[in-house]
Amino acid sequence: MLPSQTRYRFSPITRRPDFCWPGGRRLALYVSLGIEEYVFGEGMTEDLFPGAPKPDDVNTSWRDYGNRVGGFRLIQRFRDLGIPSTILLNTAVYDHAPDLMDFAREAGCEIVGHGLTNSDTLVGRAPDDEAAYVKAVADRIESKEGYRPGGWSSPWLAHTDSTLDLLKEAGYRYLMDLRLDDQPVWLSTRAGPLLSIPYALELNDSSTIIGRQASATDFERMIIDEFDEMLEASNTQPLVMSIVVHSFISGQPFRLRALTRALRHIAARRDEVWITQPREIAAFIEADPSLAA
Repeated sequence: MLPSQTRYRFSPITRRPDFCWPGGRRLALYVSLGIEEYVFGEGMTEDLFPGAPKPDDVNTSWRDYGNRVGGFRLIQRFRDLGIPSTILLNTAVYDHAPDLMDFAREAGCEIVGHGLTNSDTLVGRAPDDEAAYVKAVADRIESKEGYRPGGWSSPWLAHTDSTLDLLKEAGYRYLMDLRLDDQPVWLSTRAGPLLSIPYALELNDSSTIIGRQASATDFERMIIDEFDEMLEASNTQPLVMSIVVHSFISGQPFRLRALTRALRHIAARRDEVWITQPREIAAFIEADPSLAA
């Protein structure tokens, strides 16, 4: 046998418990919105123009657009369409764009831990330092929102060998980084199981629009095709679909228009879909852990 990861076991989707999500729905769907903050001139960045000279005011301004404009428009658009949203949050946003977080709170967004800033990475951190880091994120969210986040999504989707163990020990209940399945899956940690909720690695405006240079209409078509295919597949299996966007990418007006067309396509069939948030998916599985692989 080849070396393999040890956090989850192989389980074909054809051999899973059959069940319905709340309301008799067979497809659960959530939309997550990355709201991020970057350290000016340091660390990792998401760039529209790679290799820009320093000081990089151009890429910085593009990212800042998300927290000044795009985030507000996306959250409001989700509300208008009756789609609850989930924020993948760099907690430095509380300091740099407090009005945006007030707006998200008033809209009922779920807040998921996404690091202190998006200039950070967990890679190379010693276990004690990493433990303090993931705890600091949860502490800050609790101080602002009045609850500790159940979910975690790593900056840059990066982990160390200890990350999953440390997340569980810090009180996180579910991870939003992986797409190994179309159903929730239990991950093994030294502190007990951690739930992996399917996370869109490709239906993601960062990896697809910026990383692979897909157009806004390409992304719209991807969302619609994924939704239609998964809704059909859910006739035989309960499934989870996710869509991942970022305030400074899909918050750009021409992309927002294309994204809206895709979301309207989904909203028109809301009677067939459980449009929800990760915390509700996790709570449903936690009520009967045998439902996850």
